[in-house]
Amino acid sequence: MKLNLYQIDAFANKVFQGNPAAVIPLKNWLSDEILQLIAQENNLSETAFFCFSDDYYEIRWFTPNGEVELCGHATLAAAYVIFNILNNKSNQIIFKSLSGLLIVKKIGDLFRLDFPSQKVKKCDLPKLLSEALGESVVDCYQNEDYVVIFDNENVLAKINPDFNKLSMLDLRGVIITAPGYYYDFVSRAFFPKYGIMEDPVTGSAHTKLIPYWAEKTGKSIFKAKQISKRGGELFCEYNGDRVYISGYAQIYMSGEIEIDKNI
Repeated sequence: MKLNLYQIDAFANKVFQGNPAAVIPLKNWLSDEILQLIAQENNLSETAFFCFSDDYYEIRWFTPNGEVELCGHATLAAAYVIFNILNNKSNQIIFKSLSGLLIVKKIGDLFRLDFPSQKVKKCDLPKLLSEALGESVVDCYQNEDYVVIFDNENVLAKINPDFNKLSMLDLRGVIITAPGYYYDFVSRAFFPKYGIMEDPVTGSAHTKLIPYWAEKTGKSIFKAKQISKRGGELFCEYNGDRVYISGYAQIYMSGEIEIDKNI
């Protein structure tokens, strides 16, 4: 069985930046076991699989360690493949996912993700999390991840987390954020439970960061940057129960994988 595979750098103006995702179009769904094995073999933070069905695309995302309910950068990467490689002529596509319907619009060279807003609630800072980050914290919030607030971008940039301690926390991952010097806000994200120490650019993290910064600043439009080693720009808008996350993407690689049908 042969499958096309594309590797796309999402939230990037050029290759070797942003967050790389593998994208594999399917005619029919394969077993969960095979999807997981492919994601493990790709060894990227996310592999996106999609199938066309009626007027929408069904999409699923797998890390090397398991399936996730929402992934922004791999959705953007999948949209890039559908619009730019498979030559979808519309300016909007709909994905059906574990997080509901997700709309992606192509606006020039930008891809705009329409995602559900995920508000965070204030919580006590777990001792383990404080020890893992090692810097003075302003506030701590949570929903499926911890969202930790710091004073400024310099503090954020110098944090060297203890990933073993982060992996022992009760929630999915940890997002840290602060006001930026050249951006409205900056962030970093860690998901060691999924085999992702630091994620280069995390669209799903911004479904939490945008509502937080909207409430904090009273603004609704933001230019943000995830200050990982690769880095990535995101153009964000808060719209109540939805957030819009826009970014560029670049293709790094296209190829073909071959899987024994007897696996």
